[in-house]
This record gives sequence, C-alpha cells and structure tokens, in this order.
Amino acid sequence: MEPARLSLILFLVAFALTPPSSVVARNSPANYVPPSVVAQDSPTDYLAGHNAARKAVGVGPITWSEELAAYARNYADKRAKDCELIHSDGPYGENLAWGSYDMPPARAVTLWVNEKPFYDYASNTCTQGKQCGHYTQVVWRNSVQLGCAKVQCATGGGSFITCNYNPPGNIVGQRPY
Repeated sequence: MEPARLSLILFLVAFALTPPSSVVARNSPANYVPPSVVAQDSPTDYLAGHNAARKAVGVGPITWSEELAAYARNYADKRAKDCELIHSDGPYGENLAWGSYDMPPARAVTLWVNEKPFYDYASNTCTQGKQCGHYTQVVWRNSVQLGCAKVQCATGGGSFITCNYNPPGNIVGQRPY
C-alpha cells in the first residue's frame, strides 16, 4: 500500500476514534467545517418528541416538510457563525435550541416540552417569570408541518437547532389545543 494512502487511512481511523469532546475542540474558526457539510439528524428524530407531546394533549401528529427543513437549514447555516438564539422573523413558527455539545434532536424537543408545567390552560398564559411559548408551539393544533436543521457552531461552542412550524402557532387570544 502506498505510504500516502496508508497515512490517510490511519488519520481517518484515528479521527473516528477521537472522543466527542476532542472533536468539538477541533471545531474552531481556524478549521471551521461549513454547515452544509455537517450531517443532519433524521426527520424521525425531530418528529417523535413532537408527536408524543401532541398526543399527550389530544392533538394530531405533525408531519415533516422538506420545504420547512430547507428554510431551517438556510437559517441555521447563517446562525452557525455565532449560534446566537435569535429568531429568523420568517413566515413560520420557530423554536431554537443551543447546546455546548452535539445536541441530539430529542434533547432539543425535550427542552421545549419541559416548559409544559409553566403553561396554564385555564388562563391560556405562562407562569409569571417563566417561558412556555416553545411548548405551546410544539403542541399547537393548527401547526401541521415541521422542518428542522442542526449545525455545529463555528466558535467550537456546540450545536444550534432550529425547528420551523407551518402554519405558525402562538396566536394571541387562541389556545394551542
């Protein structure tokens, strides 16, 4: 085997065996990997948590939309430079998450669904000083399409996830379910 080819194979094996914390440390601005190269998690990884939360309150399942996923990928690519939790102000509902590690989709959805105790259905409000709008967007009855994307942060600071919903939820004066 050629020495150059053997070196490449050994490098790839060593990289594959490198612990995740070391991989994150390598993702610095000096050797930044463009967001489009980062593998996305599957639609099922995003849909499962959403549909479990929706089922728990009697709302039908949400389905995957490639159009929304493309919108989410485009916005995530833009946010990869800083991974700030700034909404896109687009035409869709949107939930954002950031993790200092390679956050799995299920973890992002769990973060949003964990706001459920702060939503009071009777008054259709959040507990004072708490957030619940991410949760209500997840279970919003009229939101029937979902598209999500994840990128690694250029700063080496973990991952950024965005999920978009169509039609958008959290309409003032309406209940999510």
